[in-house]
Amino acid sequence: MSVVSKYNRISAVYDMMEAPVEIFLYGKWRKEALSNLKGRVLEVGVGTGRNLEYYPAGTQVTGIDNSKGMLDKARKKHKGRKNVTLLLMDAEHMDFPDNTFDYVVTTFVLCSIPDPVKALKEMRRVLKPSGELVAIEHMRSKSPLIARIEDLINPIMFFLIGDELTRNTVENIKKAGFTITEEQNLAFKDVFKKIRAKT
Repeated sequence: MSVVSKYNRISAVYDMMEAPVEIFLYGKWRKEALSNLKGRVLEVGVGTGRNLEYYPAGTQVTGIDNSKGMLDKARKKHKGRKNVTLLLMDAEHMDFPDNTFDYVVTTFVLCSIPDPVKALKEMRRVLKPSGELVAIEHMRSKSPLIARIEDLINPIMFFLIGDELTRNTVENIKKAGFTITEEQNLAFKDVFKKIRAKT
């Protein structure tokens, strides 16, 4: 089963599944990272629209996802928001011109895109020369003990939702040509990070 099929399958219960971590961890990270953005924002992997409430009213947000089920949930939750456009689109093949957006945002997305470096290169392409990537992601820890636990859990998570726990996301961002300007550990030592990067 493809990653898209898995997310379509769980879209109806996705918000409920993640409610505890959303309340105690993710929500405050989203608010801190997104509430000061300006201009044109592209959110890659918008999912059920968890981030949309945190963008300032003056931003023009375009959210893309390749799961119709997740996107349908986002559209229902945020119907009527005039500064938000939601599109069914693959992150590895975006239908936007070069130099379109002031910011590209990913939150817990680079773990499930089949070719994250290819997608990141697309994100870099559609960013303006002055643009910035803002990412909240989980990744493989440099701690041998934590990394071992991730290795054990990874096959289960990939089977259930197509989520790879062992990706070296910081290195992938660099491979795509970005220059990292901020790398902040958020939780579980270095598993969860906030990353900001320039083109």
